[in-house]
Amino acid sequence: MLPATGGPVPAPPRARSRRQRARRATVLILLCQVALLALLIALWEWATSSSKVNAFLFGSPGIIGTALIQMARDGSLWRDASITGGETIAGFLLGNLIGTAVGLSLWFSRFAARIVQPFILALGAVPIVALAPLTIIWFGTGFASKLAMATLSVVVVALVISYKGALGVDPDQINLMRAMGAGRRQIFRHLVLPASLTDIFAGLKLTVGFALVGAILGEFMSSTDGLGHAIFKAGSLYVISKVFADLAVTVALALILAAVVSQIERRLLPWRHDLQ
Repeated sequence: MLPATGGPVPAPPRARSRRQRARRATVLILLCQVALLALLIALWEWATSSSKVNAFLFGSPGIIGTALIQMARDGSLWRDASITGGETIAGFLLGNLIGTAVGLSLWFSRFAARIVQPFILALGAVPIVALAPLTIIWFGTGFASKLAMATLSVVVVALVISYKGALGVDPDQINLMRAMGAGRRQIFRHLVLPASLTDIFAGLKLTVGFALVGAILGEFMSSTDGLGHAIFKAGSLYVISKVFADLAVTVALALILAAVVSQIERRLLPWRHDLQ
């Protein structure tokens, strides 16, 4: 019997069962992760409180928690996190925009790709920290130099991943579209670009951390604010608990940004998660 018109079509029982199993697995994994984190923190606290490990050198979860609360009260936590987060997001977006655009455009010409390949490899081989003094000379000590560091940390990875994703498109599908009279632009728009989204989002997840590292390095070199500056200042004064507290905020920021990218991927590519 056909379902009544106007109402939602129920999902097949097999699909509902698969989604329920996926949700249960996600909850179980999350509980295991929380339990493992709690165990590590408990062992850390026990080791430092029982003098097995020097709390001055390795910090203590209790002291680090107190430092986080103090940072939240005086506003430094939110100020530094927002500054570093803004630099990271800007560099992440700019680096991926440039890298993905160049990587996908190289699909149109293998000849051009072979020409620029050694230059891309050379740029990727340069340690990002070695570029920090140059970015300060070129862009000053303000936001622009941190943006440049975050962008440079991302662009090569985004370029390579997007280009490999474009090359990975099934050649039989390309030949089929050509046989149907499609031009290169149509093949790119309707086949290559959609097929490359899986690799592009994999690159986005990877480069979130790279952009954050670039922003932190830029703040190490020249800054009066941000998480990188706070870590550098606390380390110079041997305030280990403050270093760990700022590192915890940095990790939390990276996880939040990665979760946002995953949610965007889930909305744009829902079929990937339905198949999992």
